[in-house]
Amino acid sequence: MSQGLSQWFDSMPFAQQIIVLALVLDPLGFGAGYLLAPSLGVEPLMGGVYGLVAASMPLSLHVMREASDE
Repeated sequence: MSQGLSQWFDSMPFAQQIIVLALVLDPLGFGAGYLLAPSLGVEPLMGGVYGLVAASMPLSLHVMREASDE
């Protein structure tokens, strides 16, 4: 299953890959940060912001990997 998903993702143009990653990772990062923030002593909204920052890391790494291939 994961190989099929990987092939599907790699067959997309780069711009679409970025959109898909953002649509998947940003809500997950915000939700995780929002939910985990109170247990870390941070307000939930700030936790959501921290989650968005953390979720942008895989997207940035993907862009850097693509730039190094060219």
